[in-house]
Amino acid sequence: MARVLTPRAEDFPRWYQDLIAKAKLADNGPVRGTMVIRPAGYAIWERMQAEMDARIKAAGAENAYFPLFIPESYLKREAEHVEGFSPELAVVTHGGGKQLAEPVVVRPTSETVIGEFMAKWIDSYRDLPLLLNQWANVVRWELRPRIFLRTSEFLWQEGHTAHATREDARAYARRILHEAYEDLMVNVLGIPVVVGLKTTRERFAGATATYTCEGMMGDGKALQLGTSHELGQNFAKAFDISYSSAEGGREHAWTTSWGTSTRMLGGLIMAHGDDNGLRVPPKLAPVQAYVMIVKDGEGVAEAAAKLRDGLRDAGVRVALDDRTDTAFGRRAVDAELRGYPVRVEVGPRDLAAGNAVVVRRTDGSKAPTPVADVVGAVLAALEADQRVLHDQALAHRESRTVEVSTLAEAIEAAATGWAKVPWSAVGVAGEAEANGQGVTVRCLLRADGSVPDSEDESDLIAILARAY
Repeated sequence: MARVLTPRAEDFPRWYQDLIAKAKLADNGPVRGTMVIRPAGYAIWERMQAEMDARIKAAGAENAYFPLFIPESYLKREAEHVEGFSPELAVVTHGGGKQLAEPVVVRPTSETVIGEFMAKWIDSYRDLPLLLNQWANVVRWELRPRIFLRTSEFLWQEGHTAHATREDARAYARRILHEAYEDLMVNVLGIPVVVGLKTTRERFAGATATYTCEGMMGDGKALQLGTSHELGQNFAKAFDISYSSAEGGREHAWTTSWGTSTRMLGGLIMAHGDDNGLRVPPKLAPVQAYVMIVKDGEGVAEAAAKLRDGLRDAGVRVALDDRTDTAFGRRAVDAELRGYPVRVEVGPRDLAAGNAVVVRRTDGSKAPTPVADVVGAVLAALEADQRVLHDQALAHRESRTVEVSTLAEAIEAAATGWAKVPWSAVGVAGEAEANGQGVTVRCLLRADGSVPDSEDESDLIAILARAY
């Protein structure tokens, strides 16, 4: 396998690119910064979508769809928002062979266009809260593209809500943060995340507060996996999202927005992948068990099909590989690369002894197992290995996180992992100094690990790291 992928310890970025190519997850698109997501990669994204969509709907939001093209004037209504996104905008000036009367922006995010329609749809306090989500593509012109992590076009969900009070908006932004995002990342993706508050310098353009889920990747760098924002009344005032209160007055709503994207796929690769390829947590895996015919004949094909059916009946997502015209070793390497949690290898020799071989992707262990016990062994392996991947990622994060007391120590520690340092030892000036050396404040936490309301609270802890 070392000949298939560049070893992670030798060149982590090259390993990442090798894995994406060899596992057939994605390819570069024809326009710089775009990507083609191949079936193997898209199948994982579909699983992420389904799990996330269920959690979003459980929080009461409904799916809708809004236009790809946004009038340029919409973005200009919220000054901080347009300033933050201007360098990344793709702007259309011609359509149908003619110059447009007003340029239109290819959506980088949809606060402005959704705000326009929220203002149209909301009249009374009875219309609140309005909880919307859309699955869509967005465009942010990326200067240094990297597949799944930073591309000019990517897929995501973006939620947008309007509330009668600031307290209700804050509670909902945090509900999504914990019940949708953190829950999915920890319990399905198997990535332990630190959940905290972004600094003013790092928060979303136009937001009053940004909350984030930060994961540590295999090389010790951080990756922002999802964010939830309080927008205050900034967009409500810019777009006149207002309502008649129960007392008869006219009030501006309080809004939120929140999003996760195909960046989670990049995080999955870098958090769990090894020198043999991808390792997909069983709860997420499109194929949880991969039944492979080693060599045909002597009842092998029939036994393999029966095992496939038994696994499917037990609720396992299963596929059968009967391509005996392709060398088994090559097929096994491909299965390793794609990270199928469990392989069940069926060959004449083992079958003659009444066995199949159960192979676990987490550690590569191979166990000859009586055919009658295979389904139970696979179910047990899937349950155990979901925990294994999370626990390994958590142990990795803990081993690469150090507590320090000064900014200089934090910047030094960020060369190999994360630093925990008192926010009071960093501050606004220290954050700018760290940024100049390629280190960012990933988030702020209270001493007990909970999420603060403001960076002005006392005794906050800052997480500093290099990041993707």
